[in-house]
Amino acid sequence: MIDVLFPLVRPVLHGLDAETAHNLTLRALAALPARRPAADDGRLAVEILGRRFPNPVGLAAGFDKGAAVPDALLGLGFGFVEVGGVVPLPQPGNPRPRVFRLARDRAVINRFGLNSEGVAVVAGRLAARAGRPGLVGVNIGANKESGDRLADYAACTRRLAPHVAFVTVNVSSPNTPGLRDLQGEAFLDELLARVVEARDEAGPSAAVLLKIAPDITREALDAICETALRRGVQALVVSNTTIARPASLAEADLAKQTGGLSGRPLFGPSTRLLAETYLRVGDRLPLIGVGGIDSAEAAWAKIRAGASLVQLYSALVYEGPGLVGTIKRGLLARMQAEGLTSLTGAVGRDAAALAKD
Repeated sequence: MIDVLFPLVRPVLHGLDAETAHNLTLRALAALPARRPAADDGRLAVEILGRRFPNPVGLAAGFDKGAAVPDALLGLGFGFVEVGGVVPLPQPGNPRPRVFRLARDRAVINRFGLNSEGVAVVAGRLAARAGRPGLVGVNIGANKESGDRLADYAACTRRLAPHVAFVTVNVSSPNTPGLRDLQGEAFLDELLARVVEARDEAGPSAAVLLKIAPDITREALDAICETALRRGVQALVVSNTTIARPASLAEADLAKQTGGLSGRPLFGPSTRLLAETYLRVGDRLPLIGVGGIDSAEAAWAKIRAGASLVQLYSALVYEGPGLVGTIKRGLLARMQAEGLTSLTGAVGRDAAALAKD
């Protein structure tokens, strides 16, 4: 129903402040009756992280920060949903306004600052959905004023890992001062060691993922990949939002806003980084491709660059929830055209060529 109504309500939503429109969308999802999506074509299934994902199209973190409506989101046809980011103690994030639509660029800038109701609230909501179908993961971070950020990640992992399919370590948000410093090799090594240890203490069923920034040097990427492999990370998420501002942006005034840029302008740099990451890790570490996916063509390009799964968020602002089904149908059409019975045969095909661009 919501996918059918979106073209009608989009002008109303886009007439509102972006954060207000987002909150109204969450309330609408919460009010809708429970819905189980139609079964996916078996050719779209992906088996990684010890799980069977019914399709490769996931919802990225940031849409449902508090795990308020994961089941409603799964009902839209996503193969998996990532909630969060979550930090140990409640924090308001940055002052509003803190999210901006760059409509002509099909992009968004946000500087939320990891606003969160805190780990206790989110853990309670996730525990309450025990036994329900659908794969849900959680993105974790550190409190802005924390005196021990490594301990924050470990605490979130202990509380949340028993209730989710995966925990994504977010060290790549540009909106918490100093957070990206944790991508440095020495910090990252200790951080991942503590997160994996905390996951094991909580019960080892949840996979540990690491989300990286697009604004890193290739030397830093080398170190991140080596550290992730050494510490037992089970997948990399490539990538978070960017602090770069391409000269091609049409919304020049809005582009001056501080925060992370997502959406269509992120597609090129994030896909190139994805390909370069795939060349470094190959089959040893699955990749989840994020950044600028707004069509089946874009999702297919991410897969051919090295992604086993993909995630989107910003495109929903412009295309609505019907985009999920459009992408899945488009992927099946491309698989059929190439004679593929699973997506595995397409993963990484174009990585070498993309890395040279």
